This record gives sequence, C-alpha cells and structure tokens, in this order.
Amino acid sequence: MTRTRLTRIISAPIDRVFDTIADPVNYTRAVPQITKVEFLTDQRNGVGTRFRETREMRGREAATELEVTEYVVNERVRLVSRAGGTVWDSVFTVTPTEDGRTTRLDLVMEARPYRLLARVFVPLMKGVVAKAVAGDMDAVKAYLESAQ
Repeated sequence: MTRTRLTRIISAPIDRVFDTIADPVNYTRAVPQITKVEFLTDQRNGVGTRFRETREMRGREAATELEVTEYVVNERVRLVSRAGGTVWDSVFTVTPTEDGRTTRLDLVMEARPYRLLARVFVPLMKGVVAKAVAGDMDAVKAYLESAQ
C-alpha cells in the first residue's frame, strides 16, 4: 500500500470548497484535465453515487469509474475506484481555518494493489500519482480563488 497526503489552504468558505470537491460536475469544472463526467447512477451526489470520469493524461484520454462511499456535508467525502489491479481510496477533508475566511483542504489517497503486477508498479508510480493529484488540488484552489 502507498499513501499520498496533500494539503492546500484555500481562500474560500468551507461550503464552496466542499461543494467543489464533493460534486463530480463541479470538480470537473475546477480541474481542466477532466474532459467529461458520466453518471452511472440516478443520484448525482452522496453515498452510492457512481460516475465515470474521463481525463487527459499525457496526450491520451483515460476513464476511471468512481464511487462515493462516504459523504459528510462540509466535512469529508470519500471516493473509491478499482483500476489497474489497485483499489484507489481518496478522502478529501475540509476544515475551517482559525481566521474563518479560508478553508484547509486535505487529501489522503491510499493505493492498495490486489494484483501481483500492480504490487510491483504502484510503489514505482507513487511520484507520478502524487504529482497528478497535487495538480488537481492546485486546480481546485485556483478555481475557487478566481471565482471570488
């Protein structure tokens, strides 16, 4: 298993930050590399929501199916996917900062390989994955701060 932890302080209220990371449509608006989101369930947010996210990676499109497995308004959202022989478990947490004008956004992403080949490649890819996820976090921060 590998774990990636990232934090950003965002100049936006907690409800706007949560709504951006917890709503697949809003997250797609914030992260330019995501080119499309398709819902696989009738529900569009909350526990049980499943969707397919398509993003551009190194000049190619790649689709990943995700499911919301935990959803606490203005606190946290957990997204889980199975891809490449690995369970990708991502928890976004939002907390207000002491000044009340900014929000702390934390992400913990665990990669749990369940196939032999993935057990070899996931640790080798940790840096690439961390860089891509950091780019998503930076995009969310820029999106929210430019909307003020």
